Amino acid sequence: MRGALILINNQIYKYSITIILAFIMTVGLPLQAAQAAEPATLGYGNYGADVPDLQFRLKTLGYFDNTAITTFYGKMTEEAVRNFQADYGLQPDGVAGKKTWTELKKVSVNQEELDLLARIIYAEARGESYKGQVAVAAVVLNRLASDQFPKTLKGVIEQSGAFTAVDDGQYYMKPNATAYKAALEALEGNDPTQGALYYFNPKTATSQWIWSRKQTVQIGNHIFAV
Repeated sequence: MRGALILINNQIYKYSITIILAFIMTVGLPLQAAQAAEPATLGYGNYGADVPDLQFRLKTLGYFDNTAITTFYGKMTEEAVRNFQADYGLQPDGVAGKKTWTELKKVSVNQEELDLLARIIYAEARGESYKGQVAVAAVVLNRLASDQFPKTLKGVIEQSGAFTAVDDGQYYMKPNATAYKAALEALEGNDPTQGALYYFNPKTATSQWIWSRKQTVQIGNHIFAV
């Protein structure tokens, strides 16, 4: 049953990714997440600032098949939450409580975080192939999952000395639709780097430390390593 649900969700994801990209590129400005320390427990019929955050996260994972992000927790949101819960080993009650939020935040991003991920992809790898751009996104997400790096996406990306594009200002350029698409694909679980935490250009790298890392794969101009 879990495999069937994942297959269905992947099919929904392929359809909805175009809608997500169109929404992002048209609106341009980030959809702000609620600023509360912890999101509210949400169920059918609820309204609130945390609802669009929930819907957006579910949408990027392919669960929320709706073009409109709203502040209302309706039947479509409830069903999306149930499917997510079932796939991730949670009680499929359709209520977004603490456990559901905790698991969801491990595997998804809100609009602002997606913007940051697309920006670092565009800044670091816009000259690379699409696969190379997904690979850069995967490294960022692998760092987020590792105990060796900051615990937030923003912290990982903006960590001092972590990415050249942040230091030289390219990070603040506006990303294109391809960068967003690569970010969403990496979030879906595609990791062409085989779990890499680092990457470097062998033509320009002078650090003996980076050369000492175990290499996993080369994609375009980047060697990926752990």
